[in-house]
Amino acid sequence: MLLRELDTGVVGAPMAGGPTTPELVAAVGDAGGLGFLAGGYLTAPALAAAIAEVWDATSRPFGVNLFVPEQANAYAAPPGAPAPLTGAHRAAAVAAYRERLVADAETVGAQPGEARPGDDDDWERKVDLVVREKVPVVSFTFGLPSSAVLGELRRSGIETVATVTDLDEARAALEAGVDALCLQGHDGGGHRGTLDPVKEPTNLDLVELVVSVRAETDVPLVAAGGIGTRERADQVRAAGADAVQVGTALLLTPEAGTGLAYRRALGDAAYAGTAVTRAYSGRWARGLETDFLRRHDGEAPAAYPEVHHLTVPLRRASAKAERPDLLALWAGTAWRSARAVPAATVVGELSRR
Repeated sequence: MLLRELDTGVVGAPMAGGPTTPELVAAVGDAGGLGFLAGGYLTAPALAAAIAEVWDATSRPFGVNLFVPEQANAYAAPPGAPAPLTGAHRAAAVAAYRERLVADAETVGAQPGEARPGDDDDWERKVDLVVREKVPVVSFTFGLPSSAVLGELRRSGIETVATVTDLDEARAALEAGVDALCLQGHDGGGHRGTLDPVKEPTNLDLVELVVSVRAETDVPLVAAGGIGTRERADQVRAAGADAVQVGTALLLTPEAGTGLAYRRALGDAAYAGTAVTRAYSGRWARGLETDFLRRHDGEAPAAYPEVHHLTVPLRRASAKAERPDLLALWAGTAWRSARAVPAATVVGELSRR
């Protein structure tokens, strides 16, 4: 397994929406880590172009992360779990949230986007693509792919990784037949990878999560969430993780595609902390606590990707104006440790060597 062969024990997180670039993936790989392209939000042709760029830039192996759309999610929530919003109730909740966003959108000369219910993020074409390109490792977030998809990847020699947030999810992923697990702790920035879109993620410490899962399996484990120092990286590896995954620590590197307003916000002392919210996408995600987050936290329905599509125009207009006001400033609790240094430096500082 590639995840056990890494000299550094460092994985570069797939950060969708721009921060992860082919250049960043290649730089992490060349430094002895394993970089992941973020396939989420991209069309299959755009992802194909990014994969080609990585192949051209490095001879090192890399991975691709795919978002599992709700309609393709093979995970079955346990009995008694909250039921997801569906049909007219879901549409009404999304429409009501859209109205709440109008005033914010007008401040940047935009309007909320259209909900686009049923959008599957070009799922089938992306699965076909990674098989055709024989991407060394493919990871999944937001759900579990079907046994047919996992079988197709396995027959192509592709290693598979499922993102999970607790022991029950880890058990479900192992039963589905994935090769490895990415254990995501609550301190991580960006989207929480709960397999059930309605479920509220736990606040279990990452070390405890690693220990509990390692006690039940010997598959490779990647620990993710709030890892910004060598001390923390060594701590989770000592608990049983084969590698650590870092994202926020790479946001300020020159190879990252992090926008100017986003970069400035990460270094702005005015931001005092992070919070987990559905306000930007309809799925739980951790970012810097902005006024927008405080105004709308608790209002957004559990309706991904509809809420994501509603807020895209606001976020794009805010970025274009180089204003962080309406941006989703995804960041983990260790965001203060992020520095404007090359990706190779970050990998080296967190390496187990």
